Amino acid sequence: MKTVIIKYNAGNVQSVMYALDRLGAGYLYTDDEAEIRTADKVIFPGVGEASTAMSYLREKGLDQLIPSLKQPVLGTCVGMQLMCRYSEENNTTCMGIFDVDVQRFPATPGYKVPHMGWNNIFNHTSPLTQGLPEDAYVYFVHSYAAPVCEYTVATCEYIRPFSAMLHKDNFYAAQFHCEISGHIGQQILHNFLTL
Repeated sequence: MKTVIIKYNAGNVQSVMYALDRLGAGYLYTDDEAEIRTADKVIFPGVGEASTAMSYLREKGLDQLIPSLKQPVLGTCVGMQLMCRYSEENNTTCMGIFDVDVQRFPATPGYKVPHMGWNNIFNHTSPLTQGLPEDAYVYFVHSYAAPVCEYTVATCEYIRPFSAMLHKDNFYAAQFHCEISGHIGQQILHNFLTL
């Protein structure tokens, strides 16, 4: 099986590689269209800022390539946000795989933004969360989130309910960092790789 991690200068790819190493999964880190198209599974991670990441994707033609993929694709954190229609972060038009807009958490007394640390996910109905406890703990670092919508397959509560995971067709996405979410994150990655 060929797994590709999409290279687009967005973030903490090393920890994704370590997580795949722990699962014994081989992978290729690339922005090459042919390699991505012929992969069995595609991982689209992200740490950083939406508009800069989208600029790089457009420069490489990846903004057109990613939505056209037919194999299972997993976007995480900023990767998930870029798969949405639009992000309030620097007024960014994204790829539109999920027809929903990413919004900044509102300033709220008693809450810090970014939402950073461990939190529970609930109402999870994704094939990727098979075998997880109902209130599984995962690790978040984000100031922006997609609201609960028709594509939501797991929710989290911070200031307000938001989409912790999205799913549409062959596209899966997690707002949290699977690669640093301990055994829960490992299970999600394992479930993705064995889809």
